[in-house]
Order: sequence, then C-alpha cells, then structure tokens
Amino acid sequence: MISKSLFALCLLCLMSFFGFKAENLTKKHAVLVFSLTKGYHHTSIADGIVAIKKLGLANNFDVDTTTDVKLFNIENLKKYKTLVFLSPTGTNVFNDDQKAALKQYINKGGGFVGIHAATDFSYEWEWYGKMIGAYFESHPQIQEAKLNIMMPKNTMVKNLPQPWMHKDEWYNFKNLNTAVKVLIKIDETSYQGGKMKNDHPISWYHEFEGGRVFYTALGHTTACFTNSLFLEHLLAGMKWTMK
Repeated sequence: MISKSLFALCLLCLMSFFGFKAENLTKKHAVLVFSLTKGYHHTSIADGIVAIKKLGLANNFDVDTTTDVKLFNIENLKKYKTLVFLSPTGTNVFNDDQKAALKQYINKGGGFVGIHAATDFSYEWEWYGKMIGAYFESHPQIQEAKLNIMMPKNTMVKNLPQPWMHKDEWYNFKNLNTAVKVLIKIDETSYQGGKMKNDHPISWYHEFEGGRVFYTALGHTTACFTNSLFLEHLLAGMKWTMK
C-alpha cells in the first residue's frame, strides 16, 4: 500500500512534470477596495463593500477594504491584482509618494476599477484623470434612463439587455479621455439633465500605461448593489482588469 507521503511526493513530481506549481492550487487573487470620502459620502458605499465581498467569495478572489491612504505604498500595493475605487471623493487626498506608488502599480500591470464617484476625486492630478478616463462635472436628480450597449460582443456587457433601462444618478463628465473604449452610452433623450450633446459615455475601459482600467458611472443608489445586471457588469469589468 502506498503511503500518504509517497503519494504526495508522486503528485508533486507529476505536477512539476506538467508545469504546475503547488502555490497555483491555493493562491487567490486579491483586490483592495478604497472608499475614503473627503467630499460627498455615498451611503451606498457600505452596500457596495458587502456586494464586492460576496462577488469575491463566489469567484475565488479575496477582498480587502480601506479608507487609509497610507496603504498606498509600493510594497503594499504589490499584494493586489486590482484596486477598486468605490466612490471616493476629494481633492489632494494622496501625497506625492502615494501618487507615485499608484502610478507605479499601474505601470507594472496593475488593474483598476472605478465606480461612480471615482471620477469625483483627485481633480488636481492630471494623470489620474487620464487614467480613470474623465472627471465628474454635474448631475440631475436620480431617474430612470435608457442605456445603449455600444460593444455588445464584449464580455463586460454581452449579457446586458439592449437597451438597458436603469435608474441611477447620471453624471455629466468633463475632460473625457478620448482614448477610452466606450461600452455603454446613455440616451440623453430618455431623461432630464444630460449635458453632453447626446454623446454621453457611462461605462468604459482602456489599457493605460501598462495597466487595465475599467470605469462605470453606475452605482449611486443602494439598489445598484443588489441589481443582478449591474453586479454582472461590475464583475466582468473586475475580471478583465485582473487578467
């Protein structure tokens, strides 16, 4: 009868022969959710954290959460496959060292996911604006609107309805980075308060200076974080940044 130790040794030898590493069986990706608010605080942040943790449990990735800018250092960020900026707000939140750490993280292939008010953040930092893709300018009252799927074969939107009727707070943007690839646009004729001449992106992605960036303007309401369509869209974006 083969002993357990001999069996384990044989298994490791086979794994080595076929190119598998033992740590690949247990190692999980990790994401860091950052939600510090120096400006407006969205009550939906708490619901977002709960939802993202559930997505992690269901999809085999770990989720850490923080509002501490001191965690934005080169060594700590190495632990994470993706950073999720969950509606942080404020200007001059990061110091120069923390900005450099985030930039290096992206340059070395890190992923970045921005949700809703992640565009209402770091207005003083031009690099951040280009990385996330735009800055928030204004919004009307919360209302339902028609969303048009611009890249229906893309994995981040392929299971969404066309059109998608959704209720949220609809951001108008400024300083849009025209290099982003737009996944979803909002039809400004379907609601009140759009100010982008009906060329109005809502979700987008791009590869930026070595990293992968996904942003969605959805996520103002607490209801978003129990909405299966929104969560599917968010998860697909997160997965793309983790590739």
